[in-house]
Amino acid sequence: MNCSLHSRRSALQTLSCGFGALALAGITAQQQARAALPANPLTPRAPHFKPRAKRVIFLFMSGGVSHVDSFDHKPRLTADDGKMMDFADLRSLAKTGKSPQQRVMKPLWNFNQHGQSGAWASDLFPEMAQHMDDLCLIRSMHTEGIAHGPATLFLHTGTTTFIRPSMGAWVSYGLGTENENLPAFVSLSPALGNGGPRNYGNAFLPAIYQGTAMGRAGVPATEATIRNLKSPRSPGEAKRQFDLLRELNAEQLRAKPGESELEAVVNSYELAWRMQGAAPEVLDINGESPETLALYGIGEKETDNFGRQCLLARRMAESGVRFIQVNYADNSNNPAWDQHSNLKKHGEHAKAVDKPVAGLLADLKQRGLLDDTIVWWGGEFGRTPYAERNGTGRDHNPAGFSVWVAGGGFKRGVTYGETDEFGHHAVVDKVHMHDLHATILHALGLDHEKLTYRYAGRDFRLTDVYGHVVSDLFT
Repeated sequence: MNCSLHSRRSALQTLSCGFGALALAGITAQQQARAALPANPLTPRAPHFKPRAKRVIFLFMSGGVSHVDSFDHKPRLTADDGKMMDFADLRSLAKTGKSPQQRVMKPLWNFNQHGQSGAWASDLFPEMAQHMDDLCLIRSMHTEGIAHGPATLFLHTGTTTFIRPSMGAWVSYGLGTENENLPAFVSLSPALGNGGPRNYGNAFLPAIYQGTAMGRAGVPATEATIRNLKSPRSPGEAKRQFDLLRELNAEQLRAKPGESELEAVVNSYELAWRMQGAAPEVLDINGESPETLALYGIGEKETDNFGRQCLLARRMAESGVRFIQVNYADNSNNPAWDQHSNLKKHGEHAKAVDKPVAGLLADLKQRGLLDDTIVWWGGEFGRTPYAERNGTGRDHNPAGFSVWVAGGGFKRGVTYGETDEFGHHAVVDKVHMHDLHATILHALGLDHEKLTYRYAGRDFRLTDVYGHVVSDLFT
């Protein structure tokens, strides 16, 4: 048999071509797999018109803060305190079938004017009151839903009953994210009740637009962040596992092109992988200065928990998250601010949120972030000017209440709208919750009538077929 002999050098030279071909095949396969993956749907999108703001921090006060004890000064309540009067409202009619006379109840906290604007605020929120010149206070809100469940759903989704996308999901859908390594929409410590996940859900929008919940109401903020993002595997092992998962996902997508639910799952895996690298740094507040921590009340018993949430909101806003919701809520049958029989408990809740919220405003302002960040503070409704059942608390009041917004192109040191002399019904420059939604979207450069999604044969939007932009609120 005739055999040709090769030196080791010539053999390696010959075989190297094969090694190169194998490497090229592997690289090509990886590129093809990645090409089969859907494009990132959170890529930043152009707004409908030039925006005033880039992002929103929503400070949700679950349960309904009493506006007549905080930001809506009504001397008539003090003058007529204790008198029995007729306050016809839907809540009374729904509960009793009639509208009995109720006892007028004066504010439990004193009101004073603050700042150059002379805006009224009570002693319930002394720290926030120092920022009245930065706030755009809306005292003529009204909404749908007389109970917490429907009213809270309406606040978040624009409907009291149907399953619709939450406002944060609409903003994510309309604008995408400024940072592809973080979610566009985060909800910090949301409650399980009164809408629960629907308050940050995507409904019929693609699942990638659903809010990312971090922690839950009733669980300390310290337990809701970094430890949940740490992988039990080594970085190398985690990367190999993810690469394999990515190739399998690409195969599935090639086999089922256009499968929206599958694409949503794949996108969520991709985002989760990127978050493992980016989120821990954003959520770690240990690098903040002692002065900053003190500004938010971190380290103080009453304010530590909510202060941490507000500081995380600032760090997320700084890192490119579009919509951050900070929830002051609990998971009991009665939400935090729901004082039907003991209004004095408002004071405990105010101590927990007042300093952190004021700290957030000051921190955003000194960093230049308040100019293009909307801070929105409020609950699902207000409370009645009368004592419920002749007791020591107040009932729900969706007919007139207060919220405030700051930054993001809104006027500063302005009070807009009025309720009647008792603070019961919005009567001057009324602002419906649909109007507030439309106005905040407008500040973000989104036309609420054009921000639509076609589902089940019709075009849906956050404001349904209602809402108008309150242009008087802008500078």
